[in-house]
Amino acid sequence: MTTGKPIEVLLVEDDPGDELITREAFEDNKIRNNLHVVRDGLEALDFVHRRNAYEGAPRPDLILLDLNLPKYDGRQVLEQIKGDPALRSIPVVVLTTSLAEEDILRSYELFANAYVSKPVDLDRFMAVIRQIDDFFVTVVRLPGRASLGGDDDLR
Repeated sequence: MTTGKPIEVLLVEDDPGDELITREAFEDNKIRNNLHVVRDGLEALDFVHRRNAYEGAPRPDLILLDLNLPKYDGRQVLEQIKGDPALRSIPVVVLTTSLAEEDILRSYELFANAYVSKPVDLDRFMAVIRQIDDFFVTVVRLPGRASLGGDDDLR
């Protein structure tokens, strides 16, 4: 039960190893979504605002956001995205190694849609990526994507 059109996923991740694992999870799980990667908070903001090197970037349907980033950290990026009326409807999943209660609380205070701790185990990490994809692609409705197929009208 997948939608007919891939979604645009923005991964904001400065760790090349975590980026590689995420890419592999997309490939291994046959996830058809388009994965775009930026490596710091400034690049993330440029991407979502379609400026500088990202003028032709697509609007993300989903953002996977690490918290510990160079230039602007994930909290600052989250605050700017959710504070912008043109961007706030984009779901943001905080995907980080932090298990700190203050990071979890702060992320939700800044209107993160979900907070997911990255598992250390490779297989588990890949399973988590698949679950995120399953949830945001087949379970929830994303803004502007309600008529893409699936079980929309089973009434």
